[in-house]
Amino acid sequence: MTATAVRHGTTAPAPNRRRRKGGGAAERLWQASPLTYITLLAAVALSIFPLYYMFVIATRTNDAIGQTPPPVTPGGEIGGNVDRLLSNDSAAFMTGLVNSAIVATVVTVFVVFFSSLAGFAFAKLQFKGRNGMMLAILITMMVPTQLGIVPLYQMMYEWDLHNKLPSIILPFLVSGFGVFMMRQYASQAVPDELIEAARMDGCSTFRTYWNVVLPGLRPAIAVLGLFTFMEQWNSFLWPQIALGDPTNPTVQLSLQRLSQGYYNDYSQVFAGTLLSVVPLLVIFIIFGRQIIGGIMEGAVKA
Repeated sequence: MTATAVRHGTTAPAPNRRRRKGGGAAERLWQASPLTYITLLAAVALSIFPLYYMFVIATRTNDAIGQTPPPVTPGGEIGGNVDRLLSNDSAAFMTGLVNSAIVATVVTVFVVFFSSLAGFAFAKLQFKGRNGMMLAILITMMVPTQLGIVPLYQMMYEWDLHNKLPSIILPFLVSGFGVFMMRQYASQAVPDELIEAARMDGCSTFRTYWNVVLPGLRPAIAVLGLFTFMEQWNSFLWPQIALGDPTNPTVQLSLQRLSQGYYNDYSQVFAGTLLSVVPLLVIFIIFGRQIIGGIMEGAVKA
C-alpha cells in the first residue's frame, strides 16, 4: 500500500510544501519593513541636511545666519557671493582651488602607482626580506603624522622647498596604507595562474604588472584613489605649516582665511565651502560605480 502511494505520488507533495514554506520565510527575512525604510530615510536626511543648509546660506545674504527660524529655502544671491569670494585678494580662493587640484591629483596618481606596484610585489613575488619590509611598512602606519612635522619642515627648508607646492607633494607620494591595501587585494583578486601564464609568454615583471595585474586591481584602485584625493584635498595642518606665503594657499587655507577677523562674512564662507565640495562630488559621480563595486567586492572577499 505504501509503495503504491509513493508510486502514484500521493505523498510527494508534502516535502515540496515544506520547502515552499521555508522559502517564504527566507524571503520575508530579507524584505525591508516600514521601520527599516523610516530609519534609512532619517539617516539620509541627517546626512544630506548639512550640505543642503550650506547651499541655502551660500545663496543668501549674510543676514540669513541670524534669522529665527533659520531659512530652509535657497535664495538668489549665489552669484554675488561667488563674485565677492573670487575678488577677495586676502583669501586667494581661485589660487587655492588650482593648488589643491594639482596637489591632490599628483599625489593620487603616484600613490596609486607605487601602492599597486608594491602591493603586487609583496603579494605575488618571492624575495628575501619580504615579511620584514612589510612589517616596516605597517609600523609606519602606527606613527602619527604630527610626530614628523618638525624634522619634515627642516628637511623642506634645507631643500629650499618652503612656501612651494613640492613641499606638500613630496612627503605623501607613497602611502603605507595604500601598499597594505593593494597587497591584500592583489593576493586574492589576481590568481597565481595568470602570473605564471604571463611569465611563460615571456612577459617581464613590469609588463606582467601593467597588462595582467593592474586591470584586476581597478576596483581597489578606484577606492584608494578616492580616499587619497579626499585626504589631500581636505589636508590642512601640513599645508598651513609648509605654505607660509599667503598668496599661494590651498583651498583649505583659503577657507580658513575667510573665517578670520572680527567680522565674518558667512555667506562668502559658505559659498567657498560649496565650491570646494563640488570637485569631490564630481569625482564620486564619475567613478562612483567602480568605487562602490570595489568596496562591496572587498567586503565579500573579506
